[in-house]
Amino acid sequence: MSVSQKLLQKYAELIVRTGANVQPGQVVQLTVSVEQHDFAALLVEECYRAGAKKVNMDWTFDRYAKLNYLYADQETLSAVLPWEEEKLKQMVKDLPVRIFIASEDPDAMNGVDPQKLSAVMQGRMKVIKPYRNAVDGKHQWCIAAYPSLKWAKKCFPEATDEEAVSRLWDAVLKTVRVEEENDPVAAWKRHTDFIEKKAAWLNEQGFASLRYHSANGTDFTVELIPGAKWEGAGAVNQVNGAFYIPNMPTEEIFTSPIAGKCEGTLVAVKPLSWHSQLIEDFSITFKNGRAVSCHAARGQELLEKMIAMDEGAAMLGEVALVPKESPVNQCGFLFYETLFDENACCHCALGMGFKEVLPGGDDLTVAQAQEKGINDSIIHVDFMVGADDLSIDGVKPDGSAVPVFRNGTWA
Repeated sequence: MSVSQKLLQKYAELIVRTGANVQPGQVVQLTVSVEQHDFAALLVEECYRAGAKKVNMDWTFDRYAKLNYLYADQETLSAVLPWEEEKLKQMVKDLPVRIFIASEDPDAMNGVDPQKLSAVMQGRMKVIKPYRNAVDGKHQWCIAAYPSLKWAKKCFPEATDEEAVSRLWDAVLKTVRVEEENDPVAAWKRHTDFIEKKAAWLNEQGFASLRYHSANGTDFTVELIPGAKWEGAGAVNQVNGAFYIPNMPTEEIFTSPIAGKCEGTLVAVKPLSWHSQLIEDFSITFKNGRAVSCHAARGQELLEKMIAMDEGAAMLGEVALVPKESPVNQCGFLFYETLFDENACCHCALGMGFKEVLPGGDDLTVAQAQEKGINDSIIHVDFMVGADDLSIDGVKPDGSAVPVFRNGTWA
């Protein structure tokens, strides 16, 4: 172990008490790798100390998942069995706090057919998505991370096993503001206050669209939904009013643009890890609001399958602003994990948008949100476009332009 028990305990408390903000009497659903069972036990105990009624576990295991894809047939893997659907029904009833701990090997699915991966996800999400829609905005959730050896070695292949894990831990704890002697809760309060101030400024501007430009080939315009809010850092459970932080770390201020209203090319500045496979050196070109072409040095087929997952997968569901001086970017390496890499710089997301950015959005059905411009899809995949020279202008309804970003940071 390369991190002290004191730090692990502080981290577990931060995830449970500040990230997920578990309330007395709530059910918690924890998703974590079997390899991180000791940390899982810390989280479970902290949930009970916070007053949780019951903590349920969903264990993950990279090798098991890959073996399923290598040996089981597509039809079998695509089926959502009755007992699985009963769990989803119980989730809608319980509205559990959901905590996800990311620690996957970025190369876990190397050698698995991208077509099979996409087809299985499509088949399963047809059943799963309505249940997820039913709990949207009505529960707290938080994604955080725990370094695994394979993940660490992917980030630092030249280091020894111990050094690699230690360096990844140092980076993870830096980005979530956990130190031996600090008060991480107070640090997060300062951080969320800053993000909320920036979001308030963006909301005051009332931009109709954003224009992006970078020397790498990014030349892109996206229209925004009138009255849609810019949000960041935290969210509120509309059932009980609990404030929570869905992602730890988080540096973004985001909104959902008008589905089907964008033009131009976005060039990714970092690789994308999707289904534990990498897509590298890629760009996506949009016409009439839809991705019409894409090019990748690695993962071209996977990228094409992702964009074709369903009707909404080729349209944007999110635009997010992150300055390049973000602590994640300051770490100076690629994490190969979207939770971190999306918080290094500005990004966009293909697929599902966020109805909560609309006034009264949490009370809207998916169809009603779509009518107001929110995209819907079975996927939501962030990809990073924040080059060091990125410029973004906000364009107001009268056509006047306001600098928002210059050289990859706030103007």
